[in-house]
Amino acid sequence: MSQNTSTAVMQRRVEAHDSLDDFPTPPWATRALCEWLGQNTAHDLGALTCREPTANRGHMVKPLREYFASVEASDVHDYGAGFPVADYLFGPLPERVHWTIKNPPFRLAEQFIERALESSDCAAVIVRAAFLEGKGRFERLFAKNPPSHVLQFTERVVMHKGKLSPDGSTATAYAWLVWADRAADTKLRWIAPCRKRLEKPEDYL
Repeated sequence: MSQNTSTAVMQRRVEAHDSLDDFPTPPWATRALCEWLGQNTAHDLGALTCREPTANRGHMVKPLREYFASVEASDVHDYGAGFPVADYLFGPLPERVHWTIKNPPFRLAEQFIERALESSDCAAVIVRAAFLEGKGRFERLFAKNPPSHVLQFTERVVMHKGKLSPDGSTATAYAWLVWADRAADTKLRWIAPCRKRLEKPEDYL
């Protein structure tokens, strides 16, 4: 029997309940967010603090440090990158920062977003575009705390399980959900093609 490669099937990324959901974010995708914020909001990132609580091997932390004044990083698992091991979802709220930016495990994304909104002025998460679907998620999250912006990538953001690589392809569409203004109605915007411009050879070393 041949594999079903329809878009609907291939867009599913199913992980075990106890999986670390280890899909590192390509640095160019984080730079795309930071550049969009710098060009389309009143935020001077170079004067602000940021937290990345799903630091993994640091592939998002490094580009964030190119734009923000300081970036605090940690992860629930030790990936050998030297970041503190901490469970972001439990215990007292961390000290407040200007921004929390992350690629949360899909099954815990709602909890990560809620925690970020409680402990930072603004937040952004990169998620599969399908995350916007669902009656339950709408009622629990979006109806109460809608993002100010949905930034849909026009290029595919390729995420490989357990590694960062410039090669490969994907049927999964990704978007940044941004909470930059809690009082604003949600606006849909597109991130124009930018991988070629924002990608650096040293990102994959």
